[in-house]
Amino acid sequence: MVQQRSLRHEYELYVESEIERYKDTIPRHALLAIGDEAVASLESQAQMGFSELLLVEEVDRIIRKRLRVPAYDTWKRRRIRQIEKFRDPQHWGLSPAAPLVRVSQQDDARVLVAGAPDESSALFLAANGCQVTALDGDEDVVERVMHAALAAGLAERVHGVVAGLESWNPEGPITGVVCSAEALAGITASERGRVIDVLKSATRDGGVHLVQTIIAGASALTLEELRRRYHGWDISVERSAGLTSSFLARKGPA
Repeated sequence: MVQQRSLRHEYELYVESEIERYKDTIPRHALLAIGDEAVASLESQAQMGFSELLLVEEVDRIIRKRLRVPAYDTWKRRRIRQIEKFRDPQHWGLSPAAPLVRVSQQDDARVLVAGAPDESSALFLAANGCQVTALDGDEDVVERVMHAALAAGLAERVHGVVAGLESWNPEGPITGVVCSAEALAGITASERGRVIDVLKSATRDGGVHLVQTIIAGASALTLEELRRRYHGWDISVERSAGLTSSFLARKGPA
């Protein structure tokens, strides 16, 4: 029953998001025309003296029909199929042993995703049961991730935060961090050290930190610095094609 209510709530969020996005993309005169259509519809139903709330609901109904928003049962079937697809690492071009897969394989996982170039990491982790905080200083990036989560039915597992790494603090224990090298390289060395120390302290034993897409010689962030800052953790480096690498560190027991 709890899952059913959760799915229904996700669907309502999805519908609301689609309607609001449509309103934001059409010119004012087109929106006013929809309002006139809504008034005419209500008057034809003998809804004389109708309230503003009723008018808003009728406008939303007209937009929903234009967008052909699927009914709940249709959306739910698509959502379940999509989540199964999103859980598969190969859907995202990942091998079953990829570092990101290891981040997802933790009980009660709570993962920070910071500075990701797209929404794929957040959606993969959320589809695999993680509670994800999607952090970025660019509001448009966060909105894009949240819209993708809504469309995928994962909005209750993805929480968007517009902030930089240097100004964010975990509200509780976390089990993982997935961070782009660019996000860490974009702050000063002293800020980077403080940020990493804060995230390390908040991470539970067995938790994993993944720094993605480190390009040799092209960034202020180096593998040597990361090895130094994660001294005492179990460290591995995954090398990709070309000059890029991913840095993975697992926290052992205290």
